[in-house]
Amino acid sequence: MLPKIKHNKKRNTAFLYEALVRELTKSVVANDSDKKATILAIMKEHFAVGTLLRQELQLYRDLYESEALHPITCEKLVHEVKTIHAGLDKKQIFNEQTALINEINKSLSKDIFSNFVPNYKNLATISQILNPNTSAKNKVLLEGNLIRSLTSKSEEAQTTLQPIDNIVYSTFVKKFNEQYGDSLLEEHKQLLSQYVASFNDDSLNLKIYLNEEIGRLKHSLVGSKEAEDSTDALRENISRVLAVLDGFSSSELNEESIQQILKIQTLAKELEK
Repeated sequence: MLPKIKHNKKRNTAFLYEALVRELTKSVVANDSDKKATILAIMKEHFAVGTLLRQELQLYRDLYESEALHPITCEKLVHEVKTIHAGLDKKQIFNEQTALINEINKSLSKDIFSNFVPNYKNLATISQILNPNTSAKNKVLLEGNLIRSLTSKSEEAQTTLQPIDNIVYSTFVKKFNEQYGDSLLEEHKQLLSQYVASFNDDSLNLKIYLNEEIGRLKHSLVGSKEAEDSTDALRENISRVLAVLDGFSSSELNEESIQQILKIQTLAKELEK
């Protein structure tokens, strides 16, 4: 049985990166452009090409983003990552981490370090494997756990996620077609595709897409509301729809909210006509 090993997540480069990504997602959903710009500036500076944090992050990602690898191939990958990481300047990595941590505390908040990162367990395992102070026995045990985790994840992704994605997409199309006709607008197809893909990327790309799409819908609806031929009743109804769009920034994305956005896309298209 693997003994409990202390892990300092603030000294885990991949955790710092993923925690910032989660905070970036929050700022996008909340439409907080100032915070979004601050986070992007921090990430671009501290994970820029040529920095050791960027190099170390890539080694982490080579492992925790690997898919469809055979256990033997995965074992070889772990060995190669360890070899490359051993040649990195650990003192410089520590200094770059310190600068990033200080920047987060100064420009954002210490709460960033409390963000939930779904793959935290694997990130902690990789950190211990790459840590030169981890005993040889523990490294072997940790590597075994990581390889089992990565290969089982790949098998699940192949046997489960893809069929679910197809079912979700087909269900959405069927439901929407039953209510609104046999054809989908291009906007509908983009939204549905982003929603289906969100099962594999923690909804990050979906949230970024929705931030832009909701902005576009608002602009379109405001234009229709201010048109010379709009009636009082129409303006009132558009105001209600705009309030619904504003509510998405503070609500959890689910099937119901996606259905609402699909309807609003149809409404905006009809009003444009």
